[in-house]
Amino acid sequence: MTLAGQVFAVQLVVLVTVVAVGVALTVWELRRDQDRATARRVTDIAVSVAQAPSTAAAVRGPDPTALLQPVTERIRRQATVDFIVVMAPDRTRYTHTEVDRIGKPFSGTIDRALAGETFTEIYPGSLGPSIRAVTPVYDDGRIVALVSAGVTRDRIADQVRRQLPLILGSAGAGLLLAVLGSALLRRRLLRQTHGLAPAELRTLYEHHDAVLHSIHEGLVVFDRDADTAAVVNDQARLLLELPDGPIRRTDLPISLRRLDMRVVRDEMHVTAERVLVVNQDVVRWSGRPLGTVLTVRDHTELRDMMGELDSVRGLADSLRAQAHESANRLHTVVTMVELGLYREAVEFATAELRLSQALIDRLTGAVREPALVALLLGKVDQAIERGVELTVAEDTELDTAAPLSAHEMVTLVGNLVDNALDAVAQTPDAWVEVTVRQEDSGLYLRIADSGPGMSEEVFARAMERGYSTKTDHQGLGLALVRRLVARYGGTLRAERSPESAVLVRIPL
Repeated sequence: MTLAGQVFAVQLVVLVTVVAVGVALTVWELRRDQDRATARRVTDIAVSVAQAPSTAAAVRGPDPTALLQPVTERIRRQATVDFIVVMAPDRTRYTHTEVDRIGKPFSGTIDRALAGETFTEIYPGSLGPSIRAVTPVYDDGRIVALVSAGVTRDRIADQVRRQLPLILGSAGAGLLLAVLGSALLRRRLLRQTHGLAPAELRTLYEHHDAVLHSIHEGLVVFDRDADTAAVVNDQARLLLELPDGPIRRTDLPISLRRLDMRVVRDEMHVTAERVLVVNQDVVRWSGRPLGTVLTVRDHTELRDMMGELDSVRGLADSLRAQAHESANRLHTVVTMVELGLYREAVEFATAELRLSQALIDRLTGAVREPALVALLLGKVDQAIERGVELTVAEDTELDTAAPLSAHEMVTLVGNLVDNALDAVAQTPDAWVEVTVRQEDSGLYLRIADSGPGMSEEVFARAMERGYSTKTDHQGLGLALVRRLVARYGGTLRAERSPESAVLVRIPL
């Protein structure tokens, strides 16, 4: 049986038991109330008859029965009691409901009445068990007779039975409402537990808890329209740098707050310390969305390696292009020599060599970081292929990449130069200028280009979440640069005047 079914069954048993006990207690209390009310009523009737002057006068007369029987019977019928008996102190009845019992002794207790007390009792008399009151009749201070009035228990039971339909109807209506409430609760519980039995829920929880602690991916689960996460595992807290305790959407990195109720597949997100691959699925039950399941994988090291690989690949492409151009120039020189154009051949062969060697000499003399020199030389050739003039500023001078490592320097400069080349590649008279130098306060880097630049809003968006205007890019360049700069407590900003540029300062 499902958990909802078990709860409903238990509630139903409890409700029926409570209603049955309630009805029994109500009937019992009603019977007690009727007994008390009857005792008061018969006492009042008996006292009223005993205190009537006509009663004492009739007892003194020669035939008390003739005078008292009509009066007591009229009072009995009006008061709806079963008997009113007037008797002599020796128990001899003067009146009775059944006339054949007149003159016979009264059955019941009279000693307390003969002592001057008015009392009530339950006694199995000649008409059956009854509640009766007995009181003395005084004449000149003497007890000359006794009066007893009573109602049989059967009459009281009839009065209670007449009220039973109302009691049972009220109890049935209450039970029906309670059962309807339990049915609604069962329906709600059935929907919330998806019709699972307690054993299934326990097994599901145990497996759920085991899986959460065993997987190496971050997991964050949000219910629909909920601002607080229903589930956050340890790996998610580590990767997203989340605090202990309940997690709200505002605690997530900015880019993850905007995912909403949609499916996400292998989307790159960058935090201050990590590059993350994010997937999100919408959980549905019976066609309606219940919430979202967000998984996070750490790709920081892989992304760094891919960045370096991209730089090396770009350098290799440049070398292949140079080899191709060198082969063309070599064929040209050989042909000139064969044609006897010796002087022209020498001038043609040495012109490109002097320009390349001059650039190499200037870079190796100003920059003491071999990886950065190789990167810039490769980017120059790559820019030429794309129709962009890439220059290195005259004030570029760098003795060491500190506080960055050589790999980090390649990542920083390579991504910024690539972004600048992409921004101006399709524009006429495109150019990019690179400035790298070591200052007293730290490392200074400026990448200027002939493009329109980015506004503060676009630049901030590009830094916080892999933004790109190119459909074939994931837009992680600036996000990776921001992560690297933030790691060393540096600053990263863009300017559009007097020209488009990105500036980086990293303190020592």
